[in-house]
Amino acid sequence: MSTVSESAWDGGDGVGRCFTHPDVFGRGVAEGWADPECDPTRIDWAARKARDPLAFAPGFELVDGRPFYPHAVTGVRYGRNELGHWGPQLCADALVTATTGHGSRWLLMVERGDGHGWAVPGGHVDPGEDPTDAAFRELGEETGLVVDRAGVRYTALAVRYVPDPRASDEAWMVTVPVLVDLGVVDVLPVVSGRDDARRAVWVPAVDYAGLTRHLSAVYGAQVFPAHVDLLREVLG
Repeated sequence: MSTVSESAWDGGDGVGRCFTHPDVFGRGVAEGWADPECDPTRIDWAARKARDPLAFAPGFELVDGRPFYPHAVTGVRYGRNELGHWGPQLCADALVTATTGHGSRWLLMVERGDGHGWAVPGGHVDPGEDPTDAAFRELGEETGLVVDRAGVRYTALAVRYVPDPRASDEAWMVTVPVLVDLGVVDVLPVVSGRDDARRAVWVPAVDYAGLTRHLSAVYGAQVFPAHVDLLREVLG
């Protein structure tokens, strides 16, 4: 049985050992993006894993009946921090690149509406949805860019843990990155921020260092922490 009760507090020691944002209990449950169950020991974890095995692939343990990701330390040991679910949540991200005629590479990015920086389009995979389908769906929802898959090259990478700043040791994100290459274009496709994206833009992406310099100089912004490692690997 669980010996830690979930509550909206930070443990009083400045490290956030036990914390769940109040929005999770209120707005999250009401809007359907948060588990209504406050005691994770009462969740049927075997059933969840059988229903969504890909979400559990990067790593999962139960400690005294509570979910635990053993390969990262978030600073929030108990509770859900700002995430609504217990345990892993499967997402998909679309890393869309295009090359203009003079050889410059561009990456499509969005400014997150929650103030956590600039990211690639992406979001939750719906129950039973293929992650690649989810990546293309989220791409359209957040940027308005609808891509004909028959005319582009795309590759789904292996599912991976996401170091999301909203996560805890008991609630975390995993994602399937989908690389989408539009090839050489005369003009970059028109995009606009939609859904939970404030804006969508094409960013110069010769390499990761150049991308971050551009975001800082033009927008006074930085990359969403959850996507830093991923973009470093993809862009070099």
